[in-house]
Amino acid sequence: MALIRSVYDPFTEFGRFFDDAFLTRFSGGSANANRDVSARQPFRPKVDIHEDANNTVTATFELPGLKKDDVSIQLHNNRLTVSGETNVSSEREEDGFAVRERSFGQFERTLRLAEGTKEEDIKANMQDGLLTITFPKAPAEQAPKRIAVL
Repeated sequence: MALIRSVYDPFTEFGRFFDDAFLTRFSGGSANANRDVSARQPFRPKVDIHEDANNTVTATFELPGLKKDDVSIQLHNNRLTVSGETNVSSEREEDGFAVRERSFGQFERTLRLAEGTKEEDIKANMQDGLLTITFPKAPAEQAPKRIAVL
């Protein structure tokens, strides 16, 4: 049995609800117009971030249909950026109709890492459409020190 982790983002659903409602209301709308809105929305992979007792942070990105060659991970100025392009299509027969679904577009998600995180401290693994990245937790901030003026 496979364990699937996901993060529910209510703001995505609210945004889609309002887009559908306003597009239908102000464009003379139809049900097809609502589908066009979701087709134009960019692909934004969901991410689940977890910290364990060993001070390790694990970020799991849902990237269904993608292979590790389709994904780029870059570290720059303590920002970890996961980007890529998806082009997934499926066809099936349903109740005598041919159903074709396509999802395509570029995506990018950025995480801020602890100051001084080194590239060799970051580990990435891609399996079954899940990209798992682990890195050390940010060290506790030091208390401010007072410096005497001479």
